[in-house]
Amino acid sequence: MKRIFLMTVAAAALLAGAAGAAELKFKPGEDAKFNWASFEEFKNTHDLKGQTLSVFGPWLGPDRDLVLSVLAYFEDATGARVEYAGSDSFEQQIVIDTQAGSAANIAVFPQPGLAADLAAKGFLAPMKAETAEWLRENYAAGDSWVDLGSYKGKDGNTAFFAFPYKADLKSLVWYVPENFEDAGYEVPETLEDLKALTEQIVAEGETPWCIGLGSGAATGWPATDWVEDMMLRTADPETYDKWISNEIPFNDPAVIGAIEEFGWFATTDKFADGGKAGVASTDFRDSPKGLFTSPPKCYMHKMASFIPSFFPEGTELGADADFFYFPAYAGKDLGKPVLGAGTLFGITKDSPAAQAFIEFLQTPIAHEIWMAQSGFLTPFKGANPEAYANESLKKQGAILTSATTFRFDGSDLMPGKIGAGAFWTGMVDYVGGKPAAAVTAEIQKSWDALK
Repeated sequence: MKRIFLMTVAAAALLAGAAGAAELKFKPGEDAKFNWASFEEFKNTHDLKGQTLSVFGPWLGPDRDLVLSVLAYFEDATGARVEYAGSDSFEQQIVIDTQAGSAANIAVFPQPGLAADLAAKGFLAPMKAETAEWLRENYAAGDSWVDLGSYKGKDGNTAFFAFPYKADLKSLVWYVPENFEDAGYEVPETLEDLKALTEQIVAEGETPWCIGLGSGAATGWPATDWVEDMMLRTADPETYDKWISNEIPFNDPAVIGAIEEFGWFATTDKFADGGKAGVASTDFRDSPKGLFTSPPKCYMHKMASFIPSFFPEGTELGADADFFYFPAYAGKDLGKPVLGAGTLFGITKDSPAAQAFIEFLQTPIAHEIWMAQSGFLTPFKGANPEAYANESLKKQGAILTSATTFRFDGSDLMPGKIGAGAFWTGMVDYVGGKPAAAVTAEIQKSWDALK
């Protein structure tokens, strides 16, 4: 989800806490779903007594408590004191802190672009080459994650600077199993099947999709997720990368094609609840409600993993509502791409404790502790999927670990005036009837103006 509307940005609201203030959430050695051997091995090889590790990130509220529950295991294993500070103005404060030379040892970046900017200015310490190799071997679609954390340093050379941890998943389609069962529909395995199901539902006099682009000042962003997913299903990952960096223009045929693929679902008569006008005017928080009416106003809703927060109260995931992977074309050799977001850990003040913490992130236990609670997904193949707190998270985790390509939300990597501006408004114009070629030409013109 776009952070611009997810987070309320205050001037500088900081909440600090020591990881050791709470007892370990799960007692080491108990419950076989945890890889306690990885914890003990790390503990036996790291002694940091007397040292302090400071961590600064965007996590507040329940997420702060969850990250503290993980940091407590690093503290217990090493003897180091861990101090975590969270801020809802992290993006601004980390720039101030690094420039002033007062940054924490570790910073938690929700945006790769911000980490890349600090690396280019010499404010991030490059990680060991073997760390990147470990990711390549142990994360599903490992090259994708290494690329996500690799940037040019102050010397102009590319190095690995940011360790990805805690992923978010966007390539999902939500549905009500009972509605599918009553209508005799099967979960589609390919994009060809998904299109055929869409046409079948219309032929039977029903509406296949609920789509809503409304989001106040951020109206239009849900369409960018659709387009990004379509780019990964109609063009290779390298084309996607060139698009978000503007190495190919926004009005390149590949981009126009991806937008028109989105348009097939969103602007074709009778495919979406309320038609084109409904797509443009419905708030994204309200759009999934059509799944739960009787009779249903729609049968499918494409949205990221956070959307159950807006389902009717009491909805039980896996029973009242479920999801499937937004599939790829069987007729294109593009594997199983996944679109998402997530956070990355960077070293903003190097120390032995900071280096040890990056090594800690390579243990299954560093992932499983949060997996067993809530709101955490990982592409780490060595983490036990049975550690997930529920079947819904386990199923989403399986999508991540079976991905052949992972790409970060493209609009979040573009300049703000494009990804959080011209792209959003352009998609509203497109759904309103303006041709994709004209819309993309205008977006490219806006990008050119920034240069």
